[in-house]
Amino acid sequence: MRVSPSLLVLPMFAACVSDAGHSSSDARSAAPASLTQDERMAWWREARFGMFIHWGLYAIPAGEWGGGTNYGEWIRESAHIPLEQYTPFQARFDPVNFDADAWARMAADAGMKYLVITSKHHDGFCLFDSELTEWDVGGTPFKRDILAELKAACERHGVRFCTYHSIMDWHHPDYLPRRSWEERSSTGADFQRFRSYLHGQVSEIVRKYDPGVMWFDGEWESTWTHEYGVQLFELCRELSPAMLVNNRVDVHRGGMAGFSASSEAVGDFGTPEQEIPARGMPGVDWETCMTMNDHWGFNARDTHWKSARECIRMLVDIASKGGNYLLNVGPRADGTFPPEAVERLSAIGAWMKQYGEAIHGSGPSPFDELAWGRCTTKRQGDDTLLYLHVFERPESGEIVLPGLGSEIESAHLLGGPELALDVRRTSSDLYVALPEMLPNADCSVIALLVRGTPVVYRAPTIEAPSEIFVDGLEVELAGSSPELELRYTLDGSEPNATSTRYSAHIALRDSTTVRARAFHRGRAVSSSVERSFTRVEPKPAVSAEGAKPGLRRQRFSGNWNALPDFGALPLSETQVVSKISAAHEEYVGYRYSGLVEVQSTDLMRFTLACDDGGRLWVDGELVVDNDGLHGTLEASGVVALAAGYHALRIDWFNKTGGAELAVRMGPVRANPVPLSPALLAHLP
Repeated sequence: MRVSPSLLVLPMFAACVSDAGHSSSDARSAAPASLTQDERMAWWREARFGMFIHWGLYAIPAGEWGGGTNYGEWIRESAHIPLEQYTPFQARFDPVNFDADAWARMAADAGMKYLVITSKHHDGFCLFDSELTEWDVGGTPFKRDILAELKAACERHGVRFCTYHSIMDWHHPDYLPRRSWEERSSTGADFQRFRSYLHGQVSEIVRKYDPGVMWFDGEWESTWTHEYGVQLFELCRELSPAMLVNNRVDVHRGGMAGFSASSEAVGDFGTPEQEIPARGMPGVDWETCMTMNDHWGFNARDTHWKSARECIRMLVDIASKGGNYLLNVGPRADGTFPPEAVERLSAIGAWMKQYGEAIHGSGPSPFDELAWGRCTTKRQGDDTLLYLHVFERPESGEIVLPGLGSEIESAHLLGGPELALDVRRTSSDLYVALPEMLPNADCSVIALLVRGTPVVYRAPTIEAPSEIFVDGLEVELAGSSPELELRYTLDGSEPNATSTRYSAHIALRDSTTVRARAFHRGRAVSSSVERSFTRVEPKPAVSAEGAKPGLRRQRFSGNWNALPDFGALPLSETQVVSKISAAHEEYVGYRYSGLVEVQSTDLMRFTLACDDGGRLWVDGELVVDNDGLHGTLEASGVVALAAGYHALRIDWFNKTGGAELAVRMGPVRANPVPLSPALLAHLP
């Protein structure tokens, strides 16, 4: 029986768990509650590659509404479709060509080991027959349980079934906030009642479908809090101790980069969206989700498809950085995949049949950067396989592995008759000779077996809190191995075996260029690196005569994607406030101006955490630039200041969703702290 959401009243949380979590026939009951995180993550790390599916009522308009053609799964919001005009799509949802086996087979053939489908997207419509709402597939002409059919098909084809579930819900009468353009009243709406509904549906999904991952989204609106995220995460853990939960269950995701910006955040893995971290995130589990074209949901006019080569190389790039690749398909309203998606899945699958061993179960590259491609790794007994993914054949006919100090056992091409390759050394670098023609135009793979754990000689890093200083600065050197000697110079010359050996911090008193290099047994085994440090004069303090407590805050209204010039806009309001904080409202901007007291002459670090964009100036100099549309992100900058008062200005805006603004300050040698009201002043 399905109950209308407007009539739904559930006891908070405890009932949801007891109803959904303890079925004697449930395979989840066999899962140990004391799993370690490594045990829980093992299958996911082995997989490396999965399919994302965004499907729902939004496939029916196929991206078109009111003359616009660039819409996708957000069409109800982005095209401002009233609920009474969107609801009739339910009666038109009849995907007669849906074939769960075909979907699961395409995922498996592409080398994908798991599949994540939208159980509910932001429009609130459910692809399963929920007991808690009529706004689901059970109320369509199709009626079939899509999730049940797809889970069974995934099991037949060796693909792990997973679900995406939106926290945000534009349909439920108790979800807040309402869309800013809607005329639908929020009178009587109860967000706590919506949370009960959300917990109830999550419990249903886990009980019925036992997903390997519960992939949350839509957590960024101001009504969702860290506390709510923790409670939902704990519910998932209780329902299924082995199930993974992404970090979007919580509010601390740092924008589209997808990594949690707070140590208190919960979630098993980060979720960068439409981007690949430049250096990966060592020690962190993460998964890049990405579209094949420009939309998640089906858009009939979107022809901007990534090529199969792009998708293959993205998969390789992500695996080489220790991440997973979740590649999206937006099925059509009839239940079929777009032909372009089918073609790309087939091409990726052909590549994976040749080279899948270099992706599944692989570890990240031991190299910082390779001009010709990427590297993944895998243990083979006591030794290590380096899979060298060659994107482009260098004109020299060789690829170079900089600083590889390991003993080589063998090198051969994968994906065909085993062809041994010649290797040679020059200084600390290893060169591998390539055949005249590489076997795969998109990405060929070489298996290089090295003895033991790979030893890579890297250039040292030069570490310091800033490249400018006032009175003195301590500089540290760090090497990639304790076996390496680090030697440095302060006169600009190239470090050699007789240069000063690094043993402790380097104390600077004047502007200096530090150059450093790694040595092993008296031989240089890395390139040299350098970093220049400059002694500066601090900005002088300004007069604070007649200053009064607090900052002046000006308020502006507008719809912006980046900070406007507030000085050219009409004011909505001016007042004096004792602290810097955000307004939990939409389409608003603030300018804070006044003075901040610095209590000792030093190099000061300012941090600006905001959602959406913000900038911070000290004495007219832009110190922190954190502009743009994004979730809560923190940026920082340093400036040399004399003891006393200094002019401070902060501009901030919020478009929609969550709102955050926090400023901290402190000497670069210490952690910055929130600005105390006692340090803030303004001139009347």
